[in-house]
Amino acid sequence: MAQTRIGQDPAASPATSRGGLVKDGPSHPANTADAPLAEPRLRAHDWIALIGSRFGLIITWALMIVAFGVLLPGVFLSGSNLGYLLSSQATVLIVAIAVTIPMAAGEFDLSSSGVVVITVVTMGYLNVIQRWPLMPTVLVALAIGLVVGCVNAFFVVRIGISSLIVTLAMTSVLIGFALGLNNLTVTGISVDLVDAARSTVGGIQLVFFYALGVVVVAWYVFQHTPIGRSLYFTGAGREVARLSGVRVDAIRAGSLIVSSLLGAVAAVLLTGVLGSADPNVGTSYALAPFAAAMLGSTSFTPGRFNILGTAVATYFLATGITGLQLLGLAGWVTQVFYGMALILGVALSTFAARRNGRTIRA
Repeated sequence: MAQTRIGQDPAASPATSRGGLVKDGPSHPANTADAPLAEPRLRAHDWIALIGSRFGLIITWALMIVAFGVLLPGVFLSGSNLGYLLSSQATVLIVAIAVTIPMAAGEFDLSSSGVVVITVVTMGYLNVIQRWPLMPTVLVALAIGLVVGCVNAFFVVRIGISSLIVTLAMTSVLIGFALGLNNLTVTGISVDLVDAARSTVGGIQLVFFYALGVVVVAWYVFQHTPIGRSLYFTGAGREVARLSGVRVDAIRAGSLIVSSLLGAVAAVLLTGVLGSADPNVGTSYALAPFAAAMLGSTSFTPGRFNILGTAVATYFLATGITGLQLLGLAGWVTQVFYGMALILGVALSTFAARRNGRTIRA
């Protein structure tokens, strides 16, 4: 009597289809050669779904640029507007990269806007009011970002308080200290810093190239180093990562420290771009970086926070806002656009994360 293994369909068995018996034990090598397994192939609609899930944001961005170029001929695609678009969002891009790092590790750093405010105000206070030289002023500003990151890491990792609560409270503390230090706009920032940030290459300010350097380094760390893999592993599941030998607490703490330090770097460059220290700059950094990080997690590697996605999303959002403002929708459109992008980004990234195990892979 022919024997069939449990769970095997006799009609689909290569042996029974040739009229032979299915024997227990390993198959004869000749039989394996006779019936090679066919490799699964992606169908046309599968390829479309794959491309759409990974590159949909870039495709939409390109269509948006074309649409605004048609609606605003000679204006939107002008060299001056493109140079302004790239330059004006450089510091936002650095902060967006900064908040993406702890988000990849499963933490949130809401103190980024507070770090920007306290750093900018400190730069103005020391460099202009106290007449400190530029380099000591910059070192103190960066030290503030480092200290803030260490304090955040202590309360989140060591004490065990939610990163949302700690960093939200830290934002209030930092803005309060900044307003106590100086609540007025200060002009006259060192010319050396202004030149280092504002000087242009091909109509694009140097600050953009600094931000591009941050993107390249962060992308390399995320994609090609053990630290990057540990960040993702920790974000996917702390206990599993810990059992696998990952230093979870160190990764979480390090991500929060680097986030605050990069926020301080962005603030130093912003001070040079503005040529002044304005204590009200924090509003531009409260929502935009998180909207970019969330929206960016829907592209390239859907459901996972990634550097390239954040970078593209930053300029995707800036393109939309700039185009709408040029069409006459100035003022209120910025907050509405960022808010809608944040909600959409969270929804799409959550959906992508849930489907991650069933996502078509090339």
